[in-house]
Amino acid sequence: MTDGITGWHAHVYYDPDQTRAVAARLREAIGERFPGAVLGRWHDRPVGPHPTSMYQVAFGVDLFPALAPFIALNREGLTVLLHPETGRQRADHTAHALWMGAVLPLDVSVLPE
Repeated sequence: MTDGITGWHAHVYYDPDQTRAVAARLREAIGERFPGAVLGRWHDRPVGPHPTSMYQVAFGVDLFPALAPFIALNREGLTVLLHPETGRQRADHTAHALWMGAVLPLDVSVLPE
């Protein structure tokens, strides 16, 4: 059991050679429209449990009702993992995960229970 959601992460996946410009457009639009969102670093190679290039967008519970639909409508075919922050990293990236686009195989062995 969890006590609740303290925030959200969106992991926006892209191909550095083919879809980075698409990912950049989405990132810029999020930054302009949602000043409370924190845009993470670009990772042009797999990092942590993520199987391909990505950047993270961290945001509060209050932004979810507007930001999640914005990402869904403006992702231009990119795959996005949206997950809550509950303090249970493995469960947040798997059992609690919301996927937009393809479901990618995560290496959850690197995440604590």
